[in-house]
Amino acid sequence: MSERVVLVGYGPVGARLIEGLLPAVRDGRIDLTVIGAETHDVYNRVLLAEYAVGRADRDGLDMGDRLIAEEAGVKFVLGMTVVGVDRDRQVVRLHDGIRVPYDRLVLATGARANVPTLAGLERAQRHRAARPGVPAQLDRGSAPLPRGVVALRDLADAEHVRAAVSAGQRIVVLGAGVLGMELALAAAEAGAEVVVAYHSAAPMNRTLDENGGRVLAAAATAVGVEMMHHARAESIVQRYDDHGQAWFDGLVCADGKVLAGDLLVLSCGVAARTEVASLAGLATSTGVLVDGASRSWTDPNVFAIGDCAHVADPAEAGEDGRVPGGPSGLVGPGWRQADRLAARLAAGDGSAAASASPALVASAAASVAPVPVAGAAASVAPVPVERPGVVMLKAEGIDVVAGGAVDADPFAPVHAAACHAPQVTLWADPARGAYVKLVTVDGVLTGFVSVGMPRTGAELTLLFERGSELPADRSSLLRLDAPDAGMAVVADPFAADATVCWCNGVSAGAIRDAVAAGEPTVACVKASTRAGTGCGGCVGRISELLAREAVPA
Repeated sequence: MSERVVLVGYGPVGARLIEGLLPAVRDGRIDLTVIGAETHDVYNRVLLAEYAVGRADRDGLDMGDRLIAEEAGVKFVLGMTVVGVDRDRQVVRLHDGIRVPYDRLVLATGARANVPTLAGLERAQRHRAARPGVPAQLDRGSAPLPRGVVALRDLADAEHVRAAVSAGQRIVVLGAGVLGMELALAAAEAGAEVVVAYHSAAPMNRTLDENGGRVLAAAATAVGVEMMHHARAESIVQRYDDHGQAWFDGLVCADGKVLAGDLLVLSCGVAARTEVASLAGLATSTGVLVDGASRSWTDPNVFAIGDCAHVADPAEAGEDGRVPGGPSGLVGPGWRQADRLAARLAAGDGSAAASASPALVASAAASVAPVPVAGAAASVAPVPVERPGVVMLKAEGIDVVAGGAVDADPFAPVHAAACHAPQVTLWADPARGAYVKLVTVDGVLTGFVSVGMPRTGAELTLLFERGSELPADRSSLLRLDAPDAGMAVVADPFAADATVCWCNGVSAGAIRDAVAAGEPTVACVKASTRAGTGCGGCVGRISELLAREAVPA
């Protein structure tokens, strides 16, 4: 008898789980039902900004193939939301009253955009404990966002931004994280007038150190983006059209300054959708609490993956009930969670053994290593350790890459007893938009920032990935971006084992193999290896590698 698996959420991570379970569905071992709030096929939300500014077409966002899944036997129930879970009877209840039974329930409900506490947006804020309702109100508070205010989390938001960019309107971006900066720079390049407001001293303050952020801010200003640091937003101003409808007209800051605009884009982070789990009595923190096998702390028949999953060891919970960490917020870890869970479910919820495809197991294991958990119960799977991530800013002509912990003070006193203390190397040329910060422990790179230094950034990315020691002469890395650079690099960024796609863990060697098998274009490489299908930050490196392969020896 086949095992009934119900997947709640049809986003990129859910689609990856479906793909991994297809062999078991075809074999009749798993009866898979997918419940999704949106009615159209799954698409890549990470690339919505690319679509919003006209760099990508609608078809380029699509992921997965629902037709293939349906032909294999997967049942899709779209345009529906789950409003309740009866864990005793193992049934999920939809908003129209339909009940769907399960043996294993997988939550891939993702995250919703944070709506900041501003006067004028109060009713649009959704409380974490609000009960789920019809799909159109999944992310709403008691009222929708005012007209002219979007969060760029779905296609409808992207269409609003696309119209504003096409009309050359003035766009106010609130928040200067990676996605906010990518949108601002791309919209400015496409002809829109853009201002970015952020509370910190420099943009991307969770990724870059302050100096690196300031160099980025200067580079953004140079290409026409107005950067407003230390801007504490307090309220919005609205105007009324000829039909009496209110529209966004400006963002009011604490110092009284009003940032006028035609469209306000909220880029203030996200929060996991945990209301279904909470109503079902499952343990939650910043996400649905699960162990290293994505299994709920509360119910062994319930799993969570992706942006809604807070992976942690139950032994880490403090006496006050707080649990460190939270959802990663990145598509790569979510995909790896989906791969591992698909392998487990396909193997009858045991270890991912022979019944799972070798490629799937390899993909799941490519970026993680098991960690022993002292004193943990035997039924609790250890939390996989994700290798440190690297963040790349996708922007034309502005190269920014960073990884690891970069907040070490370069001028902190070093005591003789602190032989393993971090050491910091800095190089800055703000007038030319270049900045590098290296943090090492015992000579090994543990964190770095590179702005305006593309070759140095690529080299540091590889050294960071491999946990390699830096050369004794740190300045040799800086010379990689010199016009007359001709010295040998410390590590070849296109070596066979060098990671090109961080989201999917695809190496340069795997891409070369795809090219040798007759896949000579970026589109073909994406289809055969998945490289470039996540955040899209590696597409330039894929193109460069293909160009190298096309040159005869």
